Amino acid sequence: MPEIYDLHCHSTASDGALSPAALVERAHQQGVTALALTDHDTTAGLDEAKRSADAVGMRFISGIELSSHWQSKCLHIVGLGIDPAYAPLAEATHNLRHTRLQRAEQIALKLEKKRIPGALTAVKKMAGESMITRTHFADFLLSQGHVLSQQEAFDRYLAKGKPAYVSTPWADMSVAIDWIIKSGGVAVLAHPLRYQLTASWLRRLLNAFKEAGGQAVEIVTGRYNAEEIKNIADYAKRFGLAGSAGSDFHSPANQYVELGRLAPLPPEIQPVWDLLLS
Repeated sequence: MPEIYDLHCHSTASDGALSPAALVERAHQQGVTALALTDHDTTAGLDEAKRSADAVGMRFISGIELSSHWQSKCLHIVGLGIDPAYAPLAEATHNLRHTRLQRAEQIALKLEKKRIPGALTAVKKMAGESMITRTHFADFLLSQGHVLSQQEAFDRYLAKGKPAYVSTPWADMSVAIDWIIKSGGVAVLAHPLRYQLTASWLRRLLNAFKEAGGQAVEIVTGRYNAEEIKNIADYAKRFGLAGSAGSDFHSPANQYVELGRLAPLPPEIQPVWDLLLS
């Protein structure tokens, strides 16, 4: 039976719809044999997810998706095989919770100026003890009838350059990579095509990422087509980076992105799971 790796997904610890335990159970039902939980800027769901994975005999990889900055651009760095108890990383996630709360307050104020009140109270209730993300605001806008979809919420209000966008002082990319590596993990550049960089900017990013200690790039995601996978695989070969595969699953409501439903990693690419085993 082939191994099925899914090394990028989210639970209710950040902006996912399923609890860590329910996420693991769904992954198991989908045939996933190795799963990494990579919630945004938090490791709060890892213990619950690992207990559930152990119960069904699934390999579990402790992960996180860290928000970072490089050249004034917001990037996401996935850490795989991390030690969540590593003190600088634990301190960083504690500080990031405060940063996200401050951002939420500013987003809510901007929405109020657009005559959309009540956002902060609503997203705090949605998130509970979890990290507040822009997805919570998108769900709020959708629930109040201001938009017809989550994507429209980003396109009209929450994306960069839109009325409720807030620039956030994330850590420098090199710092985020350092937290991951020194905690025993492998640093992966998440969904590189999502940043909408030109080819020259993407080359600059990958060069800086590798120089900072980055070891892999996400080649296969739940949204990439065959041409996009080939494109990123070519970059991975050029820069000597391993390849990762992850659905970026958030919710069963999105029928187009499912746990474990991933194209194979191109055979010429070193899998990032080889690095996790070394």
